[in-house]
This record gives sequence, C-alpha cells and structure tokens, in this order.
Amino acid sequence: METNMKTVTLRIDGKDVVAEEGMSVLQAARSVGIEIPSLCEHEAVKPAGVCRICMVEVQKGKRKRLVASCVYTAEEGIVVTTSNDKIRRNRRMLIELLWPAWVRMGDEYGIKESRFEGGLADCSLCGLCVRYCQQVAKKNAVYFKGRGIHRRIAFTPGLENECASCRQCFFLCTGGWLVGEHGVDRQEKEEEKAGR
Repeated sequence: METNMKTVTLRIDGKDVVAEEGMSVLQAARSVGIEIPSLCEHEAVKPAGVCRICMVEVQKGKRKRLVASCVYTAEEGIVVTTSNDKIRRNRRMLIELLWPAWVRMGDEYGIKESRFEGGLADCSLCGLCVRYCQQVAKKNAVYFKGRGIHRRIAFTPGLENECASCRQCFFLCTGGWLVGEHGVDRQEKEEEKAGR
C-alpha cells in the first residue's frame, strides 16, 4: 500500500526544489546536487548545528537571516542562498577559527593560515565524537568541558582509556584530536612504556 509523502517546495540558489516534509535545508540542497560545506554533520548522528559552516541565508517573506542548514527544516516558499558575500565572510572566519581541521577548504576561501591563536589546533570542536559516543556507542566517554574560548573535548573521569580501546568514532574526527596524542598514539606510547 502506497502512502503519499508530504512535500514542500522551496527555492535554493534560484532553483525550485521539492523536498520531503521534515527534511533539513542541507538535505534538500544535496538531494538536487547543490553542495553546502559542513563539518559537524554526519548520517551516524543527529544534526546539531555546532560548526556553523553549513550556514545559508534564508528569506521568509521580507525577513532574511543566516541559519545552520543542517538543523533548519525546509519550509514551503522559503528562498535559500547558499553563497554570497555575507555567507563567505562568515565561513572564512569559521574556517580560520577551526584551523587546521578545515585546511582543505582554505584554498577555496583564499586562506593560507589562521590569524587566530588557539590551544586546540587539532580539534575543530565539531562535537561529532561526543554525539557519536552518546548516541551510537552509548559510552559517554567524551564530553564538552568549559564554555566559549575555553571549550574543549575532555574524557569523562574514569573513562580516560575507553576511547583508545573503542575507537568507533575515530573515522569521524575531523581535526585528529582523538586519533592523535589522546587516542591511538597515546595508547601505543603507554603500551611501549609498559613494555608490551
């Protein structure tokens, strides 16, 4: 028995797009081959709009605003712009802040290096590992600690070695924090010290 899926029609970069009701703007765009960059979005976890790289401009009536396309639901009649000067300026700033996790996008935005100093050069703070650990692995071994510029990924006390033995979310790590010193390399160093 066939069910009629409800749809909405929106306009993305001058193109009418028919999307299933409930789809995000990012999903709707990708369904017709319009690419929007993202860092914190992955099919294995629920979208969270953390990195803001997927920001687009949405016009609803006369009102325009920037939104994270991975968490903004496609609506009937909205007009979406995926790239303009304002969006590119915002993405440039975010790419610099998340450097070097976004080195691969630097060329497209004319960035050779970040002008920001940061202590978490190998972590983009995308939160994919945190969400995967909570939602999929159900281990809760990593979490966000601190706020603002002091925010970072940390191991849950008592579960410090869980990541090195589990490694399920390592394929999601965009910056290399888990895979680097605090993940595989750390475990190998500890095993070397112990003479294993």
